Amino acid sequence: MSEPLLPTDPTRIGGHRLLARLGAGGMGVVYLGRTEAGALAAVKVVRSEYADEPDFRARFRREVEAARRVSSPWAVPVTGADPDADEPWLATAFVPGPSLEESVARHGTLPTRSVLALARMLAAALREVHAAGLVHRDVKPANVLLAMDGPRLIDFGIARATDGTAITSTDLVVGTPGFLSPEQAEARGAAVGPASDVFSLGCLLAYAASGRPPFGTGTADALLYRTVHDEPDLSGIPEAAADPADPADPASRPSPADGVGLLTLLRLCLAKDPADRPTAEQIDTVLLVEDALPRAEQLAWLPEDVVRGIADRSAEMLALPDIEPTAADGAATPTAGAADDTKDTAAEPASPARRRLLLASGAAVLMAAGGTAAWAALRDDDPGASAGARRWAIGVQADLSGAFRTAGRAQVRGARLAVEQYNARKDKPFALALRPVDDGGTAARAPGAAKKLIEDTDVLAVLGPTSDEAAVAVLGTYDEALLPLLSVSAGGLLLTSKEYRSFVHCRPSDAALSLPISIYLMKHTNPPRTKSTERAPALRAGLLQDRTGQTYAHESAGINASMMRSLGRPAYPRVVPAGTEDMGPVVNDMLRAGIGSFVYAGYAPGAARVARELSAAGFEGPRLASQAVIDPEFLKRAGEAAEGWLMTASFIDPAAVPAAKAFTAAFRKRYDAAPGYYAAEAYDTVNLVIQELLKATPSKTSTGSAGSSTSSTSSTGSTRSTASTAGTAGTAGTAGTAGTGTAAAARPPSRRELVRLLRASRYKGITKEFSFKPEDGTFAGWGIFLHQVEGGRFRYLGVAPSEV
Repeated sequence: MSEPLLPTDPTRIGGHRLLARLGAGGMGVVYLGRTEAGALAAVKVVRSEYADEPDFRARFRREVEAARRVSSPWAVPVTGADPDADEPWLATAFVPGPSLEESVARHGTLPTRSVLALARMLAAALREVHAAGLVHRDVKPANVLLAMDGPRLIDFGIARATDGTAITSTDLVVGTPGFLSPEQAEARGAAVGPASDVFSLGCLLAYAASGRPPFGTGTADALLYRTVHDEPDLSGIPEAAADPADPADPASRPSPADGVGLLTLLRLCLAKDPADRPTAEQIDTVLLVEDALPRAEQLAWLPEDVVRGIADRSAEMLALPDIEPTAADGAATPTAGAADDTKDTAAEPASPARRRLLLASGAAVLMAAGGTAAWAALRDDDPGASAGARRWAIGVQADLSGAFRTAGRAQVRGARLAVEQYNARKDKPFALALRPVDDGGTAARAPGAAKKLIEDTDVLAVLGPTSDEAAVAVLGTYDEALLPLLSVSAGGLLLTSKEYRSFVHCRPSDAALSLPISIYLMKHTNPPRTKSTERAPALRAGLLQDRTGQTYAHESAGINASMMRSLGRPAYPRVVPAGTEDMGPVVNDMLRAGIGSFVYAGYAPGAARVARELSAAGFEGPRLASQAVIDPEFLKRAGEAAEGWLMTASFIDPAAVPAAKAFTAAFRKRYDAAPGYYAAEAYDTVNLVIQELLKATPSKTSTGSAGSSTSSTSSTGSTRSTASTAGTAGTAGTAGTAGTGTAAAARPPSRRELVRLLRASRYKGITKEFSFKPEDGTFAGWGIFLHQVEGGRFRYLGVAPSEV
């Protein structure tokens, strides 16, 4: 789908009048363009900041050359390019259909016959790629566009010549995890040849037939490991070479002369050894013979619902006006304060008039929602702002209505408290507002929520999202806008698998939370000395990975297994399939093996089942898990069997931390409730942002002269010196008037500059000390804590051990 052009977008590129945006990433933007002759094209433009890098420009030039060398009806042709322009660009024929990835997500899997047709046409495209002396290296569903007459292979951005030296570089994994070959996963350099594309084609076809990648989902490291060591998951994929016209008629069933079946084809393509895979030409001319895909039927190669989707998309794109309207800069930017954290703020008010309209049109909704709470969703709760003065804002993208709403609402409340305390100060250079937006914790709603905050030009930084799913869906979007995104609760390794430009991770990763588990076991499970003064043999820890926990469980189990092995006490590992209800057999097996402690990797419901089995067997050794198990569901389902379980987490219980006493009291006064998990972490993170804003902005009492500084009291009660040198202000984009420094003139740093400041910052909060790796914004501190079940509730124990 297209989006309107932004004010910063050009109107023309290389003879193309730009009509709309088709997509954007950290490196550039793809536009829909129209030539003077009326032909539509997809115009890929590299950002000028990357064009200045010789290596990147050389890579783009190779992409242009590679794409021009391929001539196939199933590969998108190049229609124009200028790799030497100030902003290098590449134009290809525009295909209005969806990508295979989008089609499967919207319409479901393709029938066997369609997958075989797809296999043959893409194999024909790869045959031409390889005949041109190239390896595509990124064959994946997102790089295949669907059209009425067949697919189109796109994006030769990382294609390399088979005789090129660059392809032999080691220690560099190139491609998309989940759809790359074992030789790519292990960065084997020169071993990445045409057979690698065939493996990726097998992954793509398995995805089209089953709706899932053959090596699962999860972090890049997990996918790379499975690609090299595990067999692909091809369950549910039929063997039939084609869908018989009449299943009851044996004569209509495909014969061996019709070529291999789909399942056989996938197994051949997904062979671990490149030498065991067929070539693209063999797939096209031998394995999938002519009769398997009659030429006359190519126009009917897709299911009707997919064809309708392509037709609708084509009609929509071809009906575009000459130029889609450019999005006005901040035209719909809300200027009022934040909505109440317990409500969906997708319709946050922009003005008093808008509030009146909402109240008039939604009176019945307000009554049904419950008077006071509904009114709170529409009023400005930020005290301390000067009437008429521009209020800069901190956004919060959170799950306020979905599965993670408890954590999301706690974060909004903690963030709001920090903003309100800041606005109550006398020396503030400007007022702040809080702009929460609800994304429901899902990937589907996350981009829309991100767009609202990005387009609000008053928003300086964003806290969130709450869930990993939502975070992964918007990281690239925030990256493109260079809007600082500070994550408080999302923690999967996938968030740090790429070097994002604007991401600041304010907590340890989920994988890091498993490190103290192994350390704890080494410190607390050393056996006592015997009468002969020698220690008894150490008992192994049982390690159970519950695949219901998906990536989270895989990361946790993997780190624990690695740590225990490195500490000289390998675990006794077991894995149960997703959805396992009866944990008895696997628990009994682990107990028979003589384990002395138990580590569970997964979610709360599975942990409860394990807890009951261990309790019934009389097991009293240490039982540990990480923070996904800190859930009321665990206490409810496990009952007394939950007692004694120990968990690691990235959050504290503020009521049990002396340093958070003032925060807890202020929170209770503000909300008439105890702060939930992540409230204090969000409070700290917003105060971290405020600290950096003040460092780069002249205070209200500043003289504006170089080297001046004032002392200010933070919302946590500590005193710090706030530098307001002319040099710092200039770098940050400050527009204050020298010699006055008034609140009206003070201007905070730009989004880009704030990213740099945050990544270089240090901040001692009430929850932990914050510091980051400046190059990628990953968390550089410890920040891991222990909680244990006592008396039917989770009790905070303090900082988790970091050394054996």
